[in-house]
Amino acid sequence: MFENLDPLLHSQLRLAIISLLKTVQEAEFIYLKEKTNATAGNLSVQINKLKDGGYVEVLKQFKNNYPQTICKITPMGILAFEIYAKAMQSYLIPNEKQDLDTYSFRKL
Repeated sequence: MFENLDPLLHSQLRLAIISLLKTVQEAEFIYLKEKTNATAGNLSVQINKLKDGGYVEVLKQFKNNYPQTICKITPMGILAFEIYAKAMQSYLIPNEKQDLDTYSFRKL
């Protein structure tokens, strides 16, 4: 009845990061910091967890002699978010069977 939720996305801040990146595809660290209202340290830790999971790519560079970090959602991150959103439906509407059998977090 209830589908498993991806533990990597089942964190408020990581879910917010992925949600924002799914909308804009890529964003600067400062943009994500402002939108999530997270501290720089916590945001950095959570981005690294998403990066280690293959859900985001992180590009570090310099812009006008200042460090710039750009985060970009990966195809795997998009798929994981879509699966997570569909799995959440099983909690919102528990009597309605979701067709998630074709999806598996192990396939990611």
